[in-house]
Amino acid sequence: MIAHSIRISILISLALLLAAQMLFIPAALTAVLCTMWLYLFCITIKPRLQIKKIWTLLLTLTALASVYFSYSTFVGVEAGVAVLTVFLFAKALETQSPRDAIILFNFALFVSASSFLFSQSFAMAVAILLCLISNFIGLYRLQTCSFQIGQSASWPALRHDLNHVGKFILYALPFFVLLFLFFPRLPPLWHIPIPQNKAVTGISDTMSPGDIAELSQSSALAFRVVGDITQLPARSEMYWRALVLDEYDGTRWTSSFSNQQIVQQTEIVLNNPSKKKFKPFEYRYLAADSQVSWIMGLEKSVPLDSQYQQGADWRITPQRQNIKNEPIHLVWIGRADVAVQNEVQRQWLNKRNTQIAENRDLKTQQLANALYKQSGYNPEQYIQQVFAWYKQHNFAYTLSPGMLGENRVDDFLFGTRKGFCEHYASSFVMLMRYAGIPARVVTGYQGGQAAPDGKSWEVRQLDAHAWTEVWLNSRWQRLDPTAVIAPNRIDYGMQSYMQEYQSFFGGTKSELSYRQYAMLTKLRIWSDYASYQWQSKIVGYNAESQRSWFQKIGMKSMYSGAIIMIIGTLCLSLLYLAYIYWKIKKHKTKLARAIGKFNTALPLQLKRQNAETVSVWMNRLSQQVQSDQQLYFQLLRQRYEQYMYMQNGEENIDIDEIIGLLKTCASMLKKL
Repeated sequence: MIAHSIRISILISLALLLAAQMLFIPAALTAVLCTMWLYLFCITIKPRLQIKKIWTLLLTLTALASVYFSYSTFVGVEAGVAVLTVFLFAKALETQSPRDAIILFNFALFVSASSFLFSQSFAMAVAILLCLISNFIGLYRLQTCSFQIGQSASWPALRHDLNHVGKFILYALPFFVLLFLFFPRLPPLWHIPIPQNKAVTGISDTMSPGDIAELSQSSALAFRVVGDITQLPARSEMYWRALVLDEYDGTRWTSSFSNQQIVQQTEIVLNNPSKKKFKPFEYRYLAADSQVSWIMGLEKSVPLDSQYQQGADWRITPQRQNIKNEPIHLVWIGRADVAVQNEVQRQWLNKRNTQIAENRDLKTQQLANALYKQSGYNPEQYIQQVFAWYKQHNFAYTLSPGMLGENRVDDFLFGTRKGFCEHYASSFVMLMRYAGIPARVVTGYQGGQAAPDGKSWEVRQLDAHAWTEVWLNSRWQRLDPTAVIAPNRIDYGMQSYMQEYQSFFGGTKSELSYRQYAMLTKLRIWSDYASYQWQSKIVGYNAESQRSWFQKIGMKSMYSGAIIMIIGTLCLSLLYLAYIYWKIKKHKTKLARAIGKFNTALPLQLKRQNAETVSVWMNRLSQQVQSDQQLYFQLLRQRYEQYMYMQNGEENIDIDEIIGLLKTCASMLKKL
């Protein structure tokens, strides 16, 4: 049987491991594992209960069945780790002896490390570290429980064990840091397959009223831009482009196949009407989720990495799905257009971007015809007329626009007049198309804010945005009707706008709700910043970053790093040995040090034997000298016993006298 305190360590280790994997394993498997943990908990608090093998078998088979029905296999990254976790819980249910517990804790160390295949985030690292510490405490208790009677599982006992385990980890930490920094970073011997069916959030390839509004209620990080953020444009010009939506069926906007056509660098034409000198800005794009299909580049940006390609609508997509989350090198080239090859292509492009849904939004069509006629059929004047019409009719920018009917644009322009960016972009594009002017919707993000350290730029899901492009003067020009309705949203960012205008939420939340939202947003910002530092400094420490760091400290080759690692390991080992020697010496009394020195000077056959007392030792040594010299050994033994076993109140024995006798005896033995 194993001690109660060890079973408590098993429960804690399993609970921490389950908490780390709960967001990644199927819900059915989570329920079965929780049942197994509760079963083990009942057995722990009531030792009289016995674990029945039939229940262990049934729970294990049920867990394996849930794994198979969720993944359709037992092989692979996610399914494999899930199977290992099931076997670990099954082993915990049948653990009865200390030998079983040793196997269980070592197996738990392996399964805990395997959890990094699910995620390498900072939160996962903290959870796995706690799980490892719990396993170490369990292994420590297995070594000490035999020497402790009635070992307790209370908090003082746990704190005592935690202190010892913490010391061991602190002793090993310098070696971990040294190996992490200087051990050569080799390329992987194999590639981990990409997890399938992974859910992602963010901008999609379709849009209907309310889609982006849902994103804007989330403060989750969408992506991060790393570089000299002082070169970023003004916030009002900070549009992060995803893709173009140019087909509308009266309900939903989609992207046509032509937008996905790949364009070459030679087909991009720079356009700088202001004639001002423009300096391209290179930056790195780091997505919060590597599975997102589009790279949200600052419009208009071009990828510098060959594994990414440029679409006809300026979308940037990977040639194959990303394996891990790494920065993507982009360059912002300012205003530019994709060249139209011939007149046939131009006519087809105009036709596609002037398509309308038949027998829909008749009031909007009448409004477009009237305003276009008032502007003298001048497209630029017409655009200003439309913007003025928005302003005159008190449109509101809100997350609670209400329901729209079959004629959505009519219901919005002449009914609710409350909407989010997708409502304004959709209605504005249709007003352009009803006048025969090519227009399309562009989705992405707008704005963002600097990271807490001021060295990167963070864009969140609440910055999701939709705007429009209109074909004017033989090129696509960005026009944002949201900037007319809610200019502060564009000029100061979504977060500032939401904090300033409480009516933006629909007027249903209290002042306390807004304060709680602001506090949670700040916590989310710092949490994302910590995750970024973890990903960039720890997870992202590869061969390239190691080589760059070596160059900063004056090292020109990987061999010098290996030499420093070896020398550092030796120095740390010598330092620890010196510390152990100093600690032992510090706790030794003056008399103990003198006896140790006396023993060291003796030949092997005269040295003090294991489990030999000083009295017996002195009697043995006295037999090696002449009878008249034996008196000194007997006196030494007598004085030593008086010193070691004297009672309180007795006269203190002079230690120097004993040390003097040791020297005399050593001199006698030396003459033999």
